Amino acid sequence: MAFRKFLPMFDRVLVERLAAETMSKGGIMLPEKAQGKVLQATVVAVGPGSTNQKGYLTPMSVKIGEKVLLPEYGGTKVHLEDKVCLKMLSIKYHTYLIQ
Repeated sequence: MAFRKFLPMFDRVLVERLAAETMSKGGIMLPEKAQGKVLQATVVAVGPGSTNQKGYLTPMSVKIGEKVLLPEYGGTKVHLEDKVCLKMLSIKYHTYLIQ
């Protein structure tokens, strides 16, 4: 688990997209073309936070293991060992918590 050692800086988070639904709620198998792009992810690593204008650290609002909504575009793809589709995002503008 290399991402445990991977610590994002400042207000960045490392997320892993959830798998696409392969079956509909009615039990019908969905082909790849019919599957929508997954915009949900699980937070894997979190940076310490950002500094405000006075230089004080503003802590992050998300924690490891929480599920978040992602924008369709944005972020940086990161490849670590067996995890292929990880994404690095700035939490300030892009990520929304799912409760």
